[in-house]
Amino acid sequence: MQHGPAVRRRKLGAELRALRTGVGLTSGEAARLVGWHQSKVSRIETGASGVKPADVRTLLDAYAVQDAQLRELLLMLSGADDGQDRPHWWHAYRGVLPPTYRDFISLESQASAMRTLETSVVPGLLQTPAYARAVTRAAVDGLDDERLDALVEVRLARQGVLRAVPPPTLKAVLDEAVLRREVGGPEVMAHQLERLAEAARLPQVSLQVLPFAAGAHIGITGPFVIFSFSNTSDLDVVVLDNLTSSLHLERKEDLEAYSEAFDTLRSHALSTEDSLDFIAGIHQDR
Repeated sequence: MQHGPAVRRRKLGAELRALRTGVGLTSGEAARLVGWHQSKVSRIETGASGVKPADVRTLLDAYAVQDAQLRELLLMLSGADDGQDRPHWWHAYRGVLPPTYRDFISLESQASAMRTLETSVVPGLLQTPAYARAVTRAAVDGLDDERLDALVEVRLARQGVLRAVPPPTLKAVLDEAVLRREVGGPEVMAHQLERLAEAARLPQVSLQVLPFAAGAHIGITGPFVIFSFSNTSDLDVVVLDNLTSSLHLERKEDLEAYSEAFDTLRSHALSTEDSLDFIAGIHQDR
């Protein structure tokens, strides 16, 4: 279990090593090809040190990597803004966002699929502006209005990923508590439930409710997100949030455990159709 930047370095290094071996080069041969010392290639591949985006481009060119999506993803892992050196939209909020949140957004923006369990609040990608404001104000003490506005703007800007072409798939399991917790008051919650129903009808969104009647379940230990990438499963990662930071799990056994847990949660949750009816029932009872 590691913090995001360390995981990203290791994943980037492992992928660069696989690309090198895929073209039949030893680390020494790769180093001579680009004019480096072998130890630099080794440090990059083991994740022992950070790597500049320009160095990643040099290696990708040396390995004749033409896949634009893979190049962009690996450059993102190295900290580049994007494959064309254009700043990502969240660059404007660097003074507001902690590094762990920026790291989360960059993974979210590149993922081809997301699976999430939420036990307390609506997923950020599905929140209304008023709900996002209420959640942010409650979660972060001492926010002035300017910083609060900026964080809410970021939350809403993140939702643009679901309008990408093609959009990532989002599979969400929501504990019933998410739907019943009064965040921002009755009117805010009413609009939020309507928003959830609208989002659940999108072809790229699958939403299931885990009702209280299901009893104790494997997700009671807390929420999580699994990010998957179409280019390579080696870059998949589980993100766990806590009060002060985010932790990333990237070992194969961790990914398998959380994937199996998510499948178990889905099997105990209501179907997507019944979940829509359940949300409508809660909305009607308010």
